[in-house]
Amino acid sequence: MEDIIIIGGGAAGMAAAAGAAGYFRKNGQHRQVTVLEKMPRPGRKIMITGKGRCNFTNMKDWNSFSGHIHPKSNLLKPAFFTLPPEKTVGWFKDAGLDSIVERGDRVFPSTYRSSDVVDMLQRSVKQAGACLLTNHGAKSISLRRDEDEGEYFLIKCTSGAIFTCRRLIIATGGLSYPATGSTGDGYRWAEETGHKINSCFPSLTAIVPKNYKSAPQGTLTDSTLPGHIDRSMPLSETGSLLNDNSLKNITLTLWIDGNPVQEEFGDMDFTDGGIEGPVGFRISRKCVNAIINGSKVLVTLDMKPAVEKTALEARISRLWKEIAEDRRSRNKQYKDRFRILLGKLMPMELIQGFLKCNQSVDHKTLAKALKCWKFDIGGYVGYERCVITAGGISSDCITAKTLESKLCKGLYFAGEILDLDGDTGGFNLQIAFSTGMLAGQSAARSLL
Repeated sequence: MEDIIIIGGGAAGMAAAAGAAGYFRKNGQHRQVTVLEKMPRPGRKIMITGKGRCNFTNMKDWNSFSGHIHPKSNLLKPAFFTLPPEKTVGWFKDAGLDSIVERGDRVFPSTYRSSDVVDMLQRSVKQAGACLLTNHGAKSISLRRDEDEGEYFLIKCTSGAIFTCRRLIIATGGLSYPATGSTGDGYRWAEETGHKINSCFPSLTAIVPKNYKSAPQGTLTDSTLPGHIDRSMPLSETGSLLNDNSLKNITLTLWIDGNPVQEEFGDMDFTDGGIEGPVGFRISRKCVNAIINGSKVLVTLDMKPAVEKTALEARISRLWKEIAEDRRSRNKQYKDRFRILLGKLMPMELIQGFLKCNQSVDHKTLAKALKCWKFDIGGYVGYERCVITAGGISSDCITAKTLESKLCKGLYFAGEILDLDGDTGGFNLQIAFSTGMLAGQSAARSLL
């Protein structure tokens, strides 16, 4: 019988293995800690984090960090102080991977390669004395009782292998990017043991303006997700014109049922999915939740947030006069002169898309359009390409100080399966590392 089994070889699972085996070793014990990973390689989701660059944590202190955690940060607090960001960076360094801090306190591996983060985690698991088994997908979990052993867990794998253990940590992730192995198995096992699952929905995902895709808006690819628009749906003419444009230092405001509920400043991208990038992702959580609940969602884009509307109008007026007085423009039609004006105020590649969305705009109304470009939102990209799953196992079922279940002694949870999610910027991987480390150490401590 194993001492501790961890189901899931992602960020939380490998942190749990390192934490548990490291705790045993620190206390002069050699106990069996095993990770069961269903995929051929561990850490598949880490590989695609940050477009392969892997923003693995954020150096903010708890007061600042906690403001980026949803729905409530209380469940995370003990785990955060068990493994805060500075200790995560130190852990990585001790395992041979240096890091670099960038704007917004975001931390990346010095190599900017997510594969190096996965390799480091695997080294850390091995050095701590834990065993990591790939191609071992858990099929079923049951709680058994034996006169000699007492209560223990029995895990049956799809491969036919059977494992038993005294302590079990479930770190199977959420529903996002199912191709990486996150298929929601852990939620089913948690429900079978009576745990409450708070409604799950995609977060840190593309939000899709109406008429951005060529398929009818609201087309469902999953009837359980109202407003889900699969990323594979082809772009419309509007979407094609906007796609591949990036904007820096803009303000995006989310409106729900006519009320402004969130404003974010930073960078955004128009992609084949819709509106993404840092600010797009930051508003996506509330946006998706509102759509699922049947609310009307609107986004306004301020392309010139540093300039008041009256000052922008004056600037546009001066530019328009300069263009009119330029001898090279004398014989040009209005629309051609207007395009010259637009080229002085936005990236050239965006002009066609902007005009497609603002067909009645002219030089007199341009300031208003630049300060308040409106997008009615028709839906969002679902689990197939969202970064994180919001919702999960309710904090009411978990003891925050240990991450042990209140309903099933010896059962622990870590990572995305919990009802904890963060904003973009390294917060979600830190959640995984912190909760994994605490769950692993807690499970080990309970056996000594």
